[in-house]
Amino acid sequence: MTDAPVTLITGGGSGIGAAVARRLLDAGQRVAVTGRGEARLRAFSAELGDPEGLLTIRGSAAEHTQVSAAVEATLKEFGRLDTVVANAGFATHDSVAEGDPAGWTEMVLTNVLGPALLIRASIDALRATRGRIVLVGSVAGFVNTPGNIYGATKWAVTGLAENTRREVTQWGVGVTLIAPGRVETPFWDTTGGLPPGDLLTADQIADSVVWAMTQPAGVDVNTVVVRPLGQPN
Repeated sequence: MTDAPVTLITGGGSGIGAAVARRLLDAGQRVAVTGRGEARLRAFSAELGDPEGLLTIRGSAAEHTQVSAAVEATLKEFGRLDTVVANAGFATHDSVAEGDPAGWTEMVLTNVLGPALLIRASIDALRATRGRIVLVGSVAGFVNTPGNIYGATKWAVTGLAENTRREVTQWGVGVTLIAPGRVETPFWDTTGGLPPGDLLTADQIADSVVWAMTQPAGVDVNTVVVRPLGQPN
């Protein structure tokens, strides 16, 4: 177990992040997950039987000191870091012309600054293991939709992924952008229900994340766009 790979996942207590954590733990890896809600993190760990290879860390993905502390706690607990998954994010589900700006600052900080902070905090450890950075973006980061502020943050993540890759590939660190279409997760909780049509599951997106992480040495899978069949945009 002491030689098992280690992954740190932001926003790992539910949805896609939790699904990735389960997959990795089942495969014998060690996993640290962060989240803002202590109760949710405790419940997630209890659901899995409080496994020895799981570390839960309360903290905000948009706060530099807390992101750095999460990386340090992971290294202290497990002794190494092989992959980081920048998964934390949310949408205000409103538009630039008619939305409420009160919620935009936190969304931009979490969705855009958060991944950048995680990269900065973890890059030295990832250079040591020749590890991988996984950014969870969105189809909304490739397709324009009317007034979509959330989509603009995911366009920024799309750019961040490639900009990061161009810098860190020289150090043997890989970068993968996973861009899901519609997924059945708590993302939709504030909208009154799931959107119509077919949706992917969090487990299906987790399969794509783990697939990218487990490619042969020297292979760098950079962009994976995953839509449910029937989603045209």
